Amino acid sequence: MNFQTYDLQNWLMQLDRRLYAALIGLIIGIIGGGIGLLLAVAGPVVTLGAIVGILGGLYILTDIRIALYGIIALLFLVPFGTLPFRIGLTPTLLDVAIGAFLLVYLFQWMTGKRRMLQLTPVHVFITLYVMWLIFAFVLGMQYGMPNATRLRQFAGTLLSISLAFVLVDILRDPKMLRRLVLVVMAFIGIQALLGIFLWLLPDTTAESLLVRLSRLGYPQGGVIRYVEANPALGERAIGTWVDPNAFGSILAVSAALIAPQIFARKPVLKYRWLTVGVFLTVAAALFLTSSRASFLALGVGLSVIAVARYRRFIPLLLLGASLLLLLPQTQNYVDRIFQAFRGEDLATQMRIGEWTDSLELISRYPLTGIGFTGTPNRNLYTDVANMYLIMANQIGLTGVLLFLLAMGGIFIYGWRAWAIAKYDDNLDAIHLGYHVALLTALVNAVADLYYFRLDFQASITWFWLTVALALASSNLIHQKKQALS
Repeated sequence: MNFQTYDLQNWLMQLDRRLYAALIGLIIGIIGGGIGLLLAVAGPVVTLGAIVGILGGLYILTDIRIALYGIIALLFLVPFGTLPFRIGLTPTLLDVAIGAFLLVYLFQWMTGKRRMLQLTPVHVFITLYVMWLIFAFVLGMQYGMPNATRLRQFAGTLLSISLAFVLVDILRDPKMLRRLVLVVMAFIGIQALLGIFLWLLPDTTAESLLVRLSRLGYPQGGVIRYVEANPALGERAIGTWVDPNAFGSILAVSAALIAPQIFARKPVLKYRWLTVGVFLTVAAALFLTSSRASFLALGVGLSVIAVARYRRFIPLLLLGASLLLLLPQTQNYVDRIFQAFRGEDLATQMRIGEWTDSLELISRYPLTGIGFTGTPNRNLYTDVANMYLIMANQIGLTGVLLFLLAMGGIFIYGWRAWAIAKYDDNLDAIHLGYHVALLTALVNAVADLYYFRLDFQASITWFWLTVALALASSNLIHQKKQALS
Protein backbone atom coordinates (compact mmCIF):
# COMPACT_ATOMS: atom_id res chain seq x y z
CA MET A 1 0.00 0.00 0.00
CA ASN A 2 2.81 2.35 0.88
CA PHE A 3 4.58 1.60 -2.43
CA GLN A 4 1.35 2.31 -4.31
CA THR A 5 0.92 5.62 -2.47
CA TYR A 6 4.53 6.56 -3.25
CA ASP A 7 4.08 5.71 -6.93
CA LEU A 8 0.91 7.77 -7.07
CA GLN A 9 2.62 10.76 -5.45
CA ASN A 10 5.60 10.42 -7.80
CA TRP A 11 3.31 10.27 -10.83
CA LEU A 12 1.40 13.37 -9.64
CA MET A 13 4.67 15.24 -9.16
CA GLN A 14 5.78 14.34 -12.68
CA LEU A 15 2.38 15.41 -13.98
CA ASP A 16 2.68 18.73 -12.12
CA ARG A 17 6.09 19.29 -13.72
CA ARG A 18 4.69 18.52 -17.16
CA LEU A 19 1.74 20.87 -16.66
CA TYR A 20 4.09 23.56 -15.35
CA ALA A 21 6.42 23.12 -18.32
CA ALA A 22 3.48 23.17 -20.72
CA LEU A 23 2.14 26.34 -19.10
CA ILE A 24 5.53 28.05 -19.34
CA GLY A 25 5.84 26.97 -22.94
CA LEU A 26 2.37 28.31 -23.72
CA ILE A 27 3.18 31.68 -22.10
CA ILE A 28 6.47 31.92 -24.01
CA GLY A 29 4.66 31.05 -27.23
CA ILE A 30 2.00 33.71 -26.62
CA ILE A 31 4.62 36.34 -25.81
CA GLY A 32 6.72 35.39 -28.84
CA GLY A 33 3.69 35.41 -31.11
CA GLY A 34 2.58 38.78 -29.74
CA ILE A 35 6.03 40.28 -30.30
CA GLY A 36 6.11 38.87 -33.83
CA LEU A 37 2.65 40.25 -34.60
CA LEU A 38 3.56 43.66 -33.20
CA LEU A 39 6.77 43.68 -35.26
CA ALA A 40 4.79 42.95 -38.41
CA VAL A 41 2.08 45.51 -37.70
CA ALA A 42 3.86 48.39 -35.94
CA GLY A 43 7.55 47.97 -36.70
CA PRO A 44 10.65 47.50 -34.52
CA VAL A 45 10.64 50.94 -32.83
CA VAL A 46 7.10 50.62 -31.46
CA THR A 47 7.73 46.99 -30.51
CA LEU A 48 10.86 47.89 -28.56
CA GLY A 49 8.98 50.74 -26.87
CA ALA A 50 6.14 48.38 -25.93
CA ILE A 51 8.54 45.81 -24.43
CA VAL A 52 10.41 48.45 -22.45
CA GLY A 53 7.10 49.99 -21.33
CA ILE A 54 5.72 46.64 -20.13
CA LEU A 55 8.90 45.77 -18.25
CA GLY A 56 9.01 49.28 -16.77
CA GLY A 57 5.35 49.00 -15.79
CA LEU A 58 5.95 45.68 -14.01
CA TYR A 59 8.87 47.25 -12.12
CA ILE A 60 6.77 50.28 -11.19
CA LEU A 61 4.16 47.98 -9.65
CA THR A 62 6.77 46.87 -7.10
CA ASP A 63 7.56 50.31 -5.64
CA ILE A 64 5.31 53.33 -5.25
CA ARG A 65 8.30 55.69 -5.20
CA ILE A 66 9.41 54.48 -8.61
CA ALA A 67 5.85 54.97 -9.85
CA LEU A 68 5.93 58.59 -8.64
CA TYR A 69 9.31 59.20 -10.28
CA GLY A 70 7.87 57.76 -13.48
CA ILE A 71 5.06 60.33 -13.42
CA ILE A 72 7.55 63.17 -13.02
CA ALA A 73 9.81 61.82 -15.78
CA LEU A 74 6.97 61.49 -18.31
CA LEU A 75 5.50 64.84 -17.27
CA PHE A 76 8.71 66.70 -18.01
CA LEU A 77 10.11 64.74 -20.94
CA VAL A 78 7.15 63.55 -23.08
CA PRO A 79 4.16 65.47 -21.66
CA PHE A 80 1.90 64.90 -24.68
CA GLY A 81 3.03 61.37 -25.49
CA THR A 82 0.30 58.77 -26.08
CA LEU A 83 0.35 55.02 -26.51
CA PRO A 84 1.34 54.13 -30.09
CA PHE A 85 -1.83 52.03 -30.48
CA ARG A 86 -5.52 52.40 -29.67
CA ILE A 87 -7.42 50.45 -27.02
CA GLY A 88 -10.86 51.89 -27.76
CA LEU A 89 -9.33 55.32 -27.11
CA THR A 90 -5.74 56.54 -26.94
CA PRO A 91 -4.62 57.23 -23.36
CA THR A 92 -1.56 59.37 -22.80
CA LEU A 93 1.59 57.95 -21.29
CA LEU A 94 0.90 60.22 -18.33
CA ASP A 95 -2.57 58.65 -17.94
CA VAL A 96 -0.95 55.24 -17.78
CA ALA A 97 1.71 56.38 -15.29
CA ILE A 98 -0.79 58.01 -12.94
CA GLY A 99 -3.06 54.98 -13.22
CA ALA A 100 -0.15 52.65 -12.33
CA PHE A 101 0.78 54.89 -9.40
CA LEU A 102 -2.77 54.88 -8.02
CA LEU A 103 -3.00 51.12 -8.58
CA VAL A 104 0.13 50.55 -6.47
CA TYR A 105 -1.34 52.83 -3.81
CA LEU A 106 -4.61 50.85 -3.76
CA PHE A 107 -2.67 47.56 -3.54
CA GLN A 108 -0.98 48.87 -0.41
CA TRP A 109 -4.37 49.46 1.18
CA MET A 110 -5.67 46.06 0.04
CA THR A 111 -2.63 44.25 1.45
CA GLY A 112 -2.75 46.10 4.77
CA LYS A 113 0.45 48.09 4.29
CA ARG A 114 -1.61 51.27 4.80
CA ARG A 115 -4.20 51.55 7.51
CA MET A 116 -4.79 55.21 8.39
CA LEU A 117 -5.46 57.91 5.79
CA GLN A 118 -3.53 61.10 6.49
CA LEU A 119 -5.02 64.33 5.17
CA THR A 120 -5.10 68.04 6.06
CA PRO A 121 -7.95 70.50 6.76
CA VAL A 122 -7.34 72.04 3.32
CA HIS A 123 -8.55 68.85 1.66
CA VAL A 124 -12.11 69.79 2.59
CA PHE A 125 -11.93 72.72 0.14
CA ILE A 126 -10.24 70.61 -2.52
CA THR A 127 -13.01 68.02 -2.16
CA LEU A 128 -15.69 70.69 -2.59
CA TYR A 129 -13.84 71.97 -5.64
CA VAL A 130 -13.73 68.48 -7.20
CA MET A 131 -17.44 67.97 -6.52
CA TRP A 132 -18.20 71.28 -8.21
CA LEU A 133 -16.08 70.32 -11.23
CA ILE A 134 -18.13 67.15 -11.65
CA PHE A 135 -21.38 69.09 -11.20
CA ALA A 136 -20.33 71.68 -13.81
CA PHE A 137 -19.29 68.94 -16.24
CA VAL A 138 -22.67 67.20 -15.95
CA LEU A 139 -24.60 70.48 -16.09
CA GLY A 140 -22.73 71.52 -19.22
CA MET A 141 -23.95 68.46 -21.12
CA GLN A 142 -27.10 70.38 -21.97
CA TYR A 143 -24.96 72.35 -24.46
CA GLY A 144 -23.23 69.33 -25.99
CA MET A 145 -22.47 65.69 -25.20
CA PRO A 146 -18.81 64.85 -24.50
CA ASN A 147 -16.87 62.65 -26.90
CA ALA A 148 -14.45 59.93 -25.78
CA THR A 149 -11.47 62.30 -25.86
CA ARG A 150 -13.18 64.90 -23.66
CA LEU A 151 -14.26 62.22 -21.18
CA ARG A 152 -10.70 60.90 -21.01
CA GLN A 153 -9.32 64.40 -20.49
CA PHE A 154 -11.79 65.18 -17.72
CA ALA A 155 -11.09 61.85 -16.02
CA GLY A 156 -7.36 62.56 -16.34
CA THR A 157 -7.88 65.93 -14.66
CA LEU A 158 -9.65 64.28 -11.72
CA LEU A 159 -6.82 61.75 -11.45
CA SER A 160 -4.29 64.61 -11.38
CA ILE A 161 -6.21 66.35 -8.60
CA SER A 162 -6.29 63.06 -6.67
CA LEU A 163 -2.50 63.37 -6.31
CA ALA A 164 -3.17 66.14 -3.80
CA PHE A 165 -4.79 63.51 -1.57
CA VAL A 166 -2.58 60.50 -2.23
CA LEU A 167 0.80 62.21 -1.94
CA VAL A 168 -0.03 63.83 1.38
CA ASP A 169 -0.83 60.36 2.69
CA ILE A 170 2.35 58.85 1.25
CA LEU A 171 4.96 61.56 1.88
CA ARG A 172 5.57 61.30 5.61
CA ASP A 173 9.37 61.37 5.51
CA PRO A 174 11.54 64.49 5.02
CA LYS A 175 14.02 62.41 3.01
CA MET A 176 11.35 61.57 0.43
CA LEU A 177 10.29 65.21 0.11
CA ARG A 178 13.91 66.27 -0.33
CA ARG A 179 14.54 63.51 -2.87
CA LEU A 180 11.60 64.72 -4.96
CA VAL A 181 13.29 68.12 -5.32
CA LEU A 182 16.31 66.26 -6.67
CA VAL A 183 14.14 64.27 -9.11
CA VAL A 184 12.48 67.47 -10.37
CA MET A 185 15.88 69.14 -10.79
CA ALA A 186 17.17 66.19 -12.82
CA PHE A 187 14.27 65.94 -15.28
CA ILE A 188 13.57 69.66 -15.71
CA GLY A 189 17.32 70.13 -16.24
CA ILE A 190 17.25 67.55 -19.04
CA GLN A 191 14.19 69.18 -20.62
CA ALA A 192 15.76 72.65 -20.37
CA LEU A 193 18.93 71.43 -22.09
CA LEU A 194 16.81 69.79 -24.77
CA GLY A 195 14.86 73.01 -25.30
CA ILE A 196 18.06 75.04 -25.66
CA PHE A 197 19.61 72.45 -27.98
CA LEU A 198 16.58 72.39 -30.29
CA TRP A 199 16.45 76.20 -30.28
CA LEU A 200 20.10 76.35 -31.39
CA LEU A 201 19.57 73.90 -34.25
CA PRO A 202 18.44 75.08 -37.69
CA ASP A 203 14.65 75.15 -37.80
CA THR A 204 14.36 72.41 -40.41
CA THR A 205 16.65 70.10 -38.43
CA ALA A 206 14.80 70.73 -35.17
CA GLU A 207 11.46 70.14 -36.89
CA SER A 208 12.65 66.87 -38.43
CA LEU A 209 13.68 65.65 -34.97
CA LEU A 210 10.45 66.70 -33.26
CA VAL A 211 8.13 65.18 -35.85
CA ARG A 212 9.63 61.79 -35.02
CA LEU A 213 7.52 61.99 -31.88
CA SER A 214 4.39 61.78 -34.06
CA ARG A 215 4.35 58.03 -33.35
CA LEU A 216 3.54 59.06 -29.77
CA GLY A 217 0.71 61.41 -30.67
CA TYR A 218 2.75 64.56 -31.31
CA PRO A 219 2.08 66.84 -34.31
CA GLN A 220 3.36 65.65 -37.68
CA GLY A 221 4.47 69.11 -38.82
CA GLY A 222 4.41 72.82 -38.10
CA VAL A 223 6.07 72.26 -34.75
CA ILE A 224 8.53 75.16 -34.54
CA ARG A 225 6.98 78.27 -32.98
CA TYR A 226 7.82 81.94 -33.48
CA VAL A 227 7.05 85.20 -31.70
CA GLU A 228 3.57 86.26 -32.86
CA ALA A 229 3.81 83.43 -35.46
CA ASN A 230 6.32 85.57 -37.39
CA PRO A 231 9.73 83.97 -38.18
CA ALA A 232 11.21 87.46 -38.55
CA LEU A 233 10.58 88.13 -34.85
CA GLY A 234 12.52 85.09 -33.68
CA GLU A 235 12.06 81.45 -32.71
CA ARG A 236 10.61 80.40 -29.36
CA ALA A 237 12.02 77.44 -27.41
CA ILE A 238 9.50 74.62 -26.95
CA GLY A 239 11.49 71.50 -26.01
CA THR A 240 9.03 68.61 -26.27
CA TRP A 241 6.20 70.73 -24.83
CA VAL A 242 4.72 71.81 -28.22
CA ASP A 243 3.55 75.17 -26.86
CA PRO A 244 6.18 77.75 -25.76
CA ASN A 245 3.91 79.30 -23.12
CA ALA A 246 3.17 75.92 -21.56
CA PHE A 247 6.90 75.18 -21.66
CA GLY A 248 7.64 78.56 -20.08
CA SER A 249 5.19 77.95 -17.24
CA ILE A 250 6.70 74.57 -16.35
CA LEU A 251 10.20 76.08 -16.40
CA ALA A 252 9.20 79.07 -14.25
CA VAL A 253 7.53 76.96 -11.57
CA SER A 254 10.43 74.50 -11.51
CA ALA A 255 12.97 77.33 -11.25
CA ALA A 256 11.06 78.76 -8.28
CA LEU A 257 11.17 75.35 -6.61
CA ILE A 258 14.92 75.02 -7.21
CA ALA A 259 15.92 78.59 -6.27
CA PRO A 260 15.91 78.22 -2.44
CA GLN A 261 18.44 75.40 -2.81
CA ILE A 262 21.09 77.87 -3.99
CA PHE A 263 21.52 79.37 -0.51
CA ALA A 264 20.04 76.55 1.61
CA ARG A 265 21.99 75.55 4.70
CA LYS A 266 21.48 71.91 3.74
CA PRO A 267 20.78 71.71 -0.02
CA VAL A 268 19.52 68.50 -1.62
CA LEU A 269 22.58 68.47 -3.89
CA LYS A 270 25.98 68.19 -2.24
CA TYR A 271 27.64 70.39 -4.86
CA ARG A 272 26.08 73.86 -4.76
CA TRP A 273 27.65 74.83 -8.09
CA LEU A 274 25.61 72.07 -9.71
CA THR A 275 22.40 73.51 -8.22
CA VAL A 276 23.34 76.92 -9.62
CA GLY A 277 24.07 75.33 -13.01
CA VAL A 278 20.66 73.62 -13.16
CA PHE A 279 18.88 76.81 -12.11
CA LEU A 280 20.69 78.93 -14.71
CA THR A 281 19.99 76.34 -17.43
CA VAL A 282 16.28 76.34 -16.59
CA ALA A 283 16.23 80.15 -16.46
CA ALA A 284 18.02 80.36 -19.84
CA ALA A 285 15.49 78.00 -21.43
CA LEU A 286 12.70 80.10 -19.92
CA PHE A 287 14.17 83.23 -21.48
CA LEU A 288 14.29 81.52 -24.89
CA THR A 289 10.58 80.65 -24.72
CA SER A 290 9.82 84.40 -24.88
CA SER A 291 7.00 83.71 -22.43
CA ARG A 292 6.70 87.07 -20.71
CA ALA A 293 4.03 85.95 -18.24
CA SER A 294 6.18 83.04 -17.03
CA PHE A 295 9.30 85.22 -16.83
CA LEU A 296 7.52 87.85 -14.72
CA ALA A 297 5.91 85.15 -12.55
CA LEU A 298 9.35 83.76 -11.76
CA GLY A 299 10.46 87.29 -10.87
CA VAL A 300 7.61 87.47 -8.34
CA GLY A 301 8.55 84.06 -6.93
CA LEU A 302 12.23 84.97 -6.53
CA SER A 303 11.28 88.25 -4.84
CA VAL A 304 9.19 86.34 -2.29
CA ILE A 305 12.09 83.97 -1.62
CA ALA A 306 14.41 86.95 -1.09
CA VAL A 307 12.05 88.73 1.29
CA ALA A 308 10.95 85.63 3.21
CA ARG A 309 14.29 83.92 3.72
CA TYR A 310 17.34 84.52 1.55
CA ARG A 311 18.25 88.21 1.44
CA ARG A 312 21.31 87.23 -0.62
CA PHE A 313 18.95 86.86 -3.58
CA ILE A 314 18.30 90.61 -3.62
CA PRO A 315 21.73 91.60 -5.12
CA LEU A 316 21.38 88.79 -7.68
CA LEU A 317 17.90 89.98 -8.63
CA LEU A 318 19.14 93.54 -9.03
CA LEU A 319 22.09 92.31 -11.11
CA GLY A 320 19.79 90.20 -13.30
CA ALA A 321 17.40 93.11 -13.82
CA SER A 322 20.30 95.40 -14.73
CA LEU A 323 21.67 92.93 -17.27
CA LEU A 324 18.22 92.47 -18.74
CA LEU A 325 17.81 96.21 -19.18
CA LEU A 326 21.34 96.96 -20.43
CA LEU A 327 22.53 94.04 -22.57
CA PRO A 328 21.97 94.54 -26.32
CA GLN A 329 20.87 90.89 -26.69
CA THR A 330 17.92 91.41 -24.34
CA GLN A 331 16.56 94.71 -25.65
CA ASN A 332 13.93 93.14 -27.88
CA TYR A 333 12.71 91.02 -24.98
CA VAL A 334 12.50 94.02 -22.64
CA ASP A 335 10.70 96.01 -25.32
CA ARG A 336 8.11 93.23 -25.70
CA ILE A 337 7.53 93.23 -21.94
CA PHE A 338 6.80 96.97 -21.98
CA GLN A 339 4.62 96.51 -25.06
CA ALA A 340 2.58 93.98 -23.11
CA PHE A 341 1.98 96.43 -20.26
CA ARG A 342 0.99 99.11 -22.75
CA GLY A 343 -1.20 96.70 -24.72
CA GLU A 344 0.59 97.48 -27.99
CA ASP A 345 1.65 94.09 -29.36
CA LEU A 346 -0.61 91.68 -31.20
CA ALA A 347 -0.49 88.91 -28.57
CA THR A 348 -1.57 91.27 -25.78
CA GLN A 349 -4.32 92.80 -27.91
CA MET A 350 -5.65 89.31 -28.61
CA ARG A 351 -5.59 88.57 -24.89
CA ILE A 352 -7.51 91.77 -24.13
CA GLY A 353 -10.11 90.80 -26.72
CA GLU A 354 -10.44 87.34 -25.18
CA TRP A 355 -10.79 88.81 -21.68
CA THR A 356 -13.53 91.17 -22.86
CA ASP A 357 -15.47 88.32 -24.48
CA SER A 358 -14.97 86.20 -21.38
CA LEU A 359 -16.43 88.87 -19.09
CA GLU A 360 -19.47 88.99 -21.37
CA LEU A 361 -19.93 85.21 -21.08
CA ILE A 362 -19.49 85.34 -17.29
CA SER A 363 -22.17 88.02 -17.03
CA ARG A 364 -24.62 85.61 -18.72
CA TYR A 365 -23.73 82.50 -16.70
CA PRO A 366 -22.14 83.85 -13.51
CA LEU A 367 -22.74 81.07 -11.00
CA THR A 368 -22.27 77.79 -12.86
CA GLY A 369 -20.58 78.63 -16.16
CA ILE A 370 -21.32 76.57 -19.27
CA GLY A 371 -19.31 73.42 -18.56
CA PHE A 372 -16.69 71.65 -20.66
CA THR A 373 -18.55 70.06 -23.56
CA GLY A 374 -20.21 72.78 -25.59
CA THR A 375 -21.58 76.33 -25.75
CA PRO A 376 -25.16 77.68 -25.87
CA ASN A 377 -24.46 79.27 -29.26
CA ARG A 378 -21.66 79.40 -31.81
CA ASN A 379 -20.64 82.96 -30.94
CA LEU A 380 -19.46 81.95 -27.47
CA TYR A 381 -16.10 80.37 -26.66
CA THR A 382 -14.47 79.48 -23.35
CA ASP A 383 -10.74 79.42 -24.12
CA VAL A 384 -9.12 82.59 -22.84
CA ALA A 385 -5.51 83.29 -21.85
CA ASN A 386 -6.28 83.60 -18.15
CA MET A 387 -6.85 80.57 -15.94
CA TYR A 388 -9.29 82.37 -13.65
CA LEU A 389 -11.42 83.59 -16.54
CA ILE A 390 -11.54 80.22 -18.27
CA MET A 391 -12.52 78.74 -14.90
CA ALA A 392 -15.33 81.27 -14.57
CA ASN A 393 -16.42 80.49 -18.14
CA GLN A 394 -16.63 76.76 -17.52
CA ILE A 395 -17.39 76.31 -13.81
CA GLY A 396 -18.72 79.75 -12.89
CA LEU A 397 -17.69 82.18 -10.20
CA THR A 398 -18.74 79.58 -7.63
CA GLY A 399 -16.03 77.24 -8.88
CA VAL A 400 -13.46 80.04 -8.91
CA LEU A 401 -14.33 80.88 -5.32
CA LEU A 402 -13.93 77.27 -4.21
CA PHE A 403 -10.57 77.09 -6.01
CA LEU A 404 -9.33 80.30 -4.37
CA LEU A 405 -10.47 79.07 -0.96
CA ALA A 406 -8.43 75.89 -1.48
CA MET A 407 -5.36 77.86 -2.60
CA GLY A 408 -5.72 80.32 0.28
CA GLY A 409 -6.03 77.40 2.69
CA ILE A 410 -2.76 75.92 1.39
CA PHE A 411 -0.85 79.16 2.02
CA ILE A 412 -2.37 79.71 5.48
CA TYR A 413 -1.58 76.12 6.44
CA GLY A 414 1.94 76.57 5.01
CA TRP A 415 2.50 79.89 6.78
CA ARG A 416 1.71 78.30 10.14
CA ALA A 417 4.18 75.51 9.38
CA TRP A 418 6.84 78.02 8.29
CA ALA A 419 7.28 79.21 11.88
CA ILE A 420 8.85 75.79 12.58
CA ALA A 421 10.26 74.90 9.16
CA LYS A 422 12.57 77.91 8.96
CA TYR A 423 14.58 76.51 11.90
CA ASP A 424 14.87 73.02 10.37
CA ASP A 425 17.76 72.67 7.90
CA ASN A 426 16.16 69.63 6.27
CA LEU A 427 12.83 71.32 5.61
CA ASP A 428 13.25 75.09 5.33
CA ALA A 429 14.37 75.31 1.69
CA ILE A 430 12.04 72.62 0.34
CA HIS A 431 9.04 73.97 2.26
CA LEU A 432 9.65 77.47 0.94
CA GLY A 433 10.40 76.15 -2.56
CA TYR A 434 7.18 74.14 -2.83
CA HIS A 435 5.01 77.07 -1.74
CA VAL A 436 6.79 79.66 -3.88
CA ALA A 437 6.50 77.28 -6.85
CA LEU A 438 2.73 77.19 -6.30
CA LEU A 439 2.62 80.97 -5.97
CA THR A 440 4.58 81.30 -9.23
CA ALA A 441 2.05 79.05 -10.98
CA LEU A 442 -0.88 81.11 -9.68
CA VAL A 443 0.74 84.37 -10.81
CA ASN A 444 1.60 82.85 -14.20
CA ALA A 445 -2.04 81.79 -14.55
CA VAL A 446 -3.14 85.44 -14.81
CA ALA A 447 -1.96 85.42 -18.44
CA ASP A 448 -2.09 81.70 -19.29
CA LEU A 449 -4.71 78.95 -19.11
CA TYR A 450 -2.75 75.71 -19.24
CA TYR A 451 -3.24 74.70 -15.60
CA PHE A 452 -6.97 74.34 -16.28
CA ARG A 453 -7.35 73.61 -19.98
CA LEU A 454 -8.25 69.93 -20.29
CA ASP A 455 -6.08 69.12 -23.31
CA PHE A 456 -2.93 70.22 -21.42
CA GLN A 457 -3.02 67.40 -18.89
CA ALA A 458 0.71 67.57 -18.16
CA SER A 459 0.37 71.21 -17.03
CA ILE A 460 -2.65 70.32 -14.89
CA THR A 461 -0.76 67.39 -13.37
CA TRP A 462 2.28 69.54 -12.59
CA PHE A 463 0.07 72.15 -10.93
CA TRP A 464 -1.65 69.62 -8.64
CA LEU A 465 1.62 67.84 -7.99
CA THR A 466 2.96 71.19 -6.74
CA VAL A 467 -0.15 71.58 -4.58
CA ALA A 468 0.40 68.09 -3.17
CA LEU A 469 4.07 68.73 -2.35
CA ALA A 470 3.27 72.04 -0.62
CA LEU A 471 0.57 70.38 1.48
CA ALA A 472 2.75 67.35 2.25
CA SER A 473 5.62 69.51 3.52
CA SER A 474 3.26 71.55 5.71
CA ASN A 475 1.53 68.44 7.02
CA LEU A 476 4.87 66.81 7.90
CA ILE A 477 5.87 69.88 9.90
CA HIS A 478 2.53 70.04 11.73
CA GLN A 479 2.87 66.33 12.56
CA LYS A 480 6.33 66.94 14.02
CA LYS A 481 4.93 69.82 16.06
CA GLN A 482 2.19 67.61 17.48
CA ALA A 483 4.70 64.88 18.31
CA LEU A 484 6.86 67.35 20.26
CA SER A 485 3.97 68.93 22.18
